[in-house]
Amino acid sequence: MRVVNWFDRAFSPDEEPGLFYSGRRAQTALIVLWPPQNGADHFLDSRTIRQGPLHQRLARVVECRNVASALVIDDHPVARHGCRRVLERIGITTIFEAGDVVAGYELFGRHRPDMIVVDLGLGKSRLDGLSLIRRFNSENPKAHILVLSMHCDPNVVSRALEAGATGYILKDAAVEDLLKAFQAVQAGNLYLSDELASQVAMVRTPLRQNPLAQLTPGELQTLTLLGEGKDYTRIARDLNVTYKAVAYVGSKLKRKLNARNMPQLIQAAVRLLASNS
Repeated sequence: MRVVNWFDRAFSPDEEPGLFYSGRRAQTALIVLWPPQNGADHFLDSRTIRQGPLHQRLARVVECRNVASALVIDDHPVARHGCRRVLERIGITTIFEAGDVVAGYELFGRHRPDMIVVDLGLGKSRLDGLSLIRRFNSENPKAHILVLSMHCDPNVVSRALEAGATGYILKDAAVEDLLKAFQAVQAGNLYLSDELASQVAMVRTPLRQNPLAQLTPGELQTLTLLGEGKDYTRIARDLNVTYKAVAYVGSKLKRKLNARNMPQLIQAAVRLLASNS
C-alpha cells in the first residue's frame, strides 16, 4: 500500500504526509490509500485518520490552515523581525512588513495577506491600530488578525476583538505563548492568554456601565493624552490635527464623562486610566 495525496504525489508508508499546496493557498490535507481496498479508493481527511485505525501510522497528518502569507505592521524594526521569525517557524514564508498605518494599508490592498499581525500604537498615535483592524475586517472578514501590543488594558483588548481581531498577545509574553498565539490565529481560532481572557470577561459583562466603553478610539486617545498632562495645543500637534478638532473631542468627552470643566475632565482621565491599567 502507498499513500498519495489528491495531487497524486506518492508517499511511502513510512513517510510522513505533510502540508500539500495548490498554487498560492494551502488546501485541507486529503489522504488517499492506494491500491483501493474493498474495491474502492479510500479518501480520508485528517480528522477521520485521527479517529480511525490508521491513527498510529498517520498520527502526524497535518491539516493545512489555508494561510500562505502574512503582513506585519509595527513601527519597531526589532518587533517586525521577531514576528517574521515566529511566522517562519509556523510555516509562513511569504511575509510583508510595514512600519506605519499608510504602508500597512497599501500592502494589505496590494497583496491581500491571509494573516495580519498588527500593533495598536503606530508612530505618535496610541490606538490607530483599532481603525486599521476595522478596515481590514470590513474588506476581508476572513483575514486572521493578531494584535501584538504593549496595551494590557482589558477595555482596549475588548475593543480590538470587537473591531475584528482574532487574537491578542502582549509583546512581553513568553516565547512559548507567542508561538501559541500565532498558531491559534493562523488556524482561525480566537486567542487570549488566560489572564487577559479573565480581565476581558469582567470588563465585557458590565460593558455599558464602563465609562471608557462608550468612547470612540479617537476619544480614548485624546483622553489618554489629557491624562498624561498634555493640553489641547500639544495634543493637536502630536496628532497632527487642528486645535479646533481637539477641542471638539474634548467637549464630547466632558459630556460623556459628566465633567463640567477641564480640571474635572483631566481628573476623570487620570482616575479612569489608572483604574484600567
